[in-house]
Amino acid sequence: MSDYSDSDKKQDMSVLHSMGYAQELERRMSQFSNFAVSFSIICILSGGINSLAQATAGAGGAAIGIGWPLGCFISFVFAVAMAQISSAYPTAGGLYHWGSILGNRFTGWLTAWFNLLGLVTVLGAINVGTYYFFMGSFGTPYFGLEDTTTTRIIFLAIITGAQALVNHMGIGLTARLTDFSGYLIFATSILLALVCLVAADSYDFARLFTFSNYSGEAGGNVWPQTSGTWVFLLGLLLPIYTITGYDASAHTSEETVKAAHSVPRGMVSSVLWSALFGYIMLCSFVLMIPNMDEAAKQGWNVFFWAMDAQVNPIIKDVLYLAILVSQWLCGLATVTSVSRMIFAFSRDGGLPASKALAKVSPTYRTPVAAIWVGSILAVLFVWGSSLVSIGETPVYTIVVSCTVIFLFFSFAIPITLGLFAWGSSKWDKMGPWNLGESMFKLFAVLSIVAMVLIFILGVQPPNDWALYITVGFLVLTGAIWFGFESRRFRGPPIGDEVARRQAEIAAAEKAVGQI
Repeated sequence: MSDYSDSDKKQDMSVLHSMGYAQELERRMSQFSNFAVSFSIICILSGGINSLAQATAGAGGAAIGIGWPLGCFISFVFAVAMAQISSAYPTAGGLYHWGSILGNRFTGWLTAWFNLLGLVTVLGAINVGTYYFFMGSFGTPYFGLEDTTTTRIIFLAIITGAQALVNHMGIGLTARLTDFSGYLIFATSILLALVCLVAADSYDFARLFTFSNYSGEAGGNVWPQTSGTWVFLLGLLLPIYTITGYDASAHTSEETVKAAHSVPRGMVSSVLWSALFGYIMLCSFVLMIPNMDEAAKQGWNVFFWAMDAQVNPIIKDVLYLAILVSQWLCGLATVTSVSRMIFAFSRDGGLPASKALAKVSPTYRTPVAAIWVGSILAVLFVWGSSLVSIGETPVYTIVVSCTVIFLFFSFAIPITLGLFAWGSSKWDKMGPWNLGESMFKLFAVLSIVAMVLIFILGVQPPNDWALYITVGFLVLTGAIWFGFESRRFRGPPIGDEVARRQAEIAAAEKAVGQI
């Protein structure tokens, strides 16, 4: 990175030192790499395809033609508000620090747990999605594999272990692969769109703006029988669930050059480009579908059904391979995000075995223990939750429905605190990426409204257990905080504590070879 001068390096380290932290991680990520890590986690070729039935088996074509832009705008307002804060406080585990600095120890601690549990479960969910895509594209058709818990967990252990190993070996290798992932997602989504348009029998553009109601049996029971209005609103979960994970730009702040400038740009641009290319890809797919009524009946199998019916087998398999690689790289980037959150929370004593989890390898300059613990927890989560059911619903399905609620709560808490902290002693200095007070507060209010909508939609049947889990989590965290953590957990360094840490900072940087 020839444009990264010694002055830039000193500025990045000065900002980090001013918040009481050492430059233990290695700054190897360019502005594009910071964008690519969020773009890779969003991965329209993962959520956009694996969750497609939420639209096609809901409100039909209008769920894409109209619903996708609306849902993407909801994610966009969060990204813009978070970008403002990230420019002022560019640290690993950013959300946790924002929640602490703009609020207090409790709001930071709560934000950390919402974000951490959301990230661990979403890593598991992403790799489960990769497993089912593999089974539908190659596993069952070519290898005759059957979907069993054993097969699923072995597959998850292999691919998650590989993702952890790459992360272990340094941010340089991880950044190169996520950079490649960015280009691969762009190219594959455009290629898929072109293939769909060529394979389409006709171009019925009105289909993209035609409202249907495929809830119940008409849509393969993806959604319970409900009204046309509700099924359209529920279809917004497709873009909302897909366009998330852009907090990865904040989590990798301490590994990004010119972080105060690069992180907010990476966050916002990853959402915008994902929204645009996702819209082109999914609209093209809807136009290719031979019959919307028949497509809706396929439920969760709609993507494979339409591709089998319309696309040349060789071209189809080439696309499937590119999509599968993109989905694996999506999981790779998620391991990066999870591990940096664990690392950041642990260096302030927020987790059990914090000293080990906060340790950075002097060889690879990565938080090795945090990488492997986060990856193992994701696999164990899928394994354990797949074996237990509540009624006829596996606990895994119930918890995954909470995942995005937890993540968006971790976004909404610091944004809400920032709304009230702007201009106060808690937040009297803005970063170089600055919307201005009026614009930030507008996006903050929109984020709060959007959070209410996401929560209401996220706890509707068949995900109604998500309400009880979320409320139960809040009660449990409240009891743990007031019973134990309020006396033990000190939070990030603030005020005089920052000055007292300077000797520790110098020692920590020397230990990992930071010059």
